[in-house]
Amino acid sequence: MAEEVEDNSHKEEEVFDVLEMPLLFDKYDMSEVEIRDPGLKRYINLKPELVPHSSGSQSNKRFCKEEVSLIERLINSLMRTRKYTGKKTKAYNVLKDAFDDIHKRTGKNPVQILVQAIENSAPREETTQITYGGISVPKSVDVSPYRRLSLALGNNAKAAVKATYKSNKGIAACLAEELIKASKGDRNSFAVARKDEMERMAQSAR
Repeated sequence: MAEEVEDNSHKEEEVFDVLEMPLLFDKYDMSEVEIRDPGLKRYINLKPELVPHSSGSQSNKRFCKEEVSLIERLINSLMRTRKYTGKKTKAYNVLKDAFDDIHKRTGKNPVQILVQAIENSAPREETTQITYGGISVPKSVDVSPYRRLSLALGNNAKAAVKATYKSNKGIAACLAEELIKASKGDRNSFAVARKDEMERMAQSAR
């Protein structure tokens, strides 16, 4: 009887561990993902969740986006495009299919590919307008990590939707292709090209 009790307690511990560390889409382990950019590390939330949906609990809190899961933020970025406004379930399924495609094509954890894509497409400098005596002059400014992450997610989402125009590919395939290109730093990636353009303009405005 004592052995049976010990066996049951061991099983309960295993069940607790599984519940404590859920897999994304029941497939991908987010705990093994590595973030190499020290500036973005604090703001990329890779906390495992069964469903990446916070019900807008952080929407009215200032500077609390880092508490929202990275996966949910990408889904929300897809929803900000004209084609997927308000369609969260559709955006969720698009991302799920895109991750399956990435895993099939690269054999790697798609969350790691997403993080690398963000690191390669997050601009470090941009320009702002400063007015001197009624004349607007462009001025180079550093981009905060908070904004860098938002710009990278937004540009990757826009690139995926834009790639579907006049194309036979679906949105999931376009998103997977964009993230793979961005993770490699390929300049054919819209997000990487946009980052290079912003930094080039900022360099000329120093």
